[in-house]
Amino acid sequence: QLRLVESGGGLVQPGGSLRLSCAASGFTLDYYTIGWFRQAPGKEREGVSCISSSGYTANYADSVKGRFTISRDNAKNTVYLHMNSLKPEDTALYYCAAGNGNSFFTEGCGGSHEYDSWGQGTQVTVSS
Repeated sequence: QLRLVESGGGLVQPGGSLRLSCAASGFTLDYYTIGWFRQAPGKEREGVSCISSSGYTANYADSVKGRFTISRDNAKNTVYLHMNSLKPEDTALYYCAAGNGNSFFTEGCGGSHEYDSWGQGTQVTVSS
């Protein structure tokens, strides 16, 4: 059974940092594009960042460019989202998802329908 588990969320002050992890079980992440999405109350789910199966290519939403970095450690079957300079508007439930790794997006991270497996999410709250 394919399973993704997010961790690393929490409460942080504005300007702070967090590292989210997305660990896979039941399958190998090597062959998958991995995306991070977030959804704030009353808002639509949005793509934050995604990384190709090789790890050589990554895309970011304009709202997080320069602050967030996505990385993957295939040996640990885990993808990370390093979040710096956090803002209150980054507050959301963050999900990771696995999609077809045979191709990657020219820009953006595609829609939710591009991904087959999803985690349950980890809450990030940025507040003083």
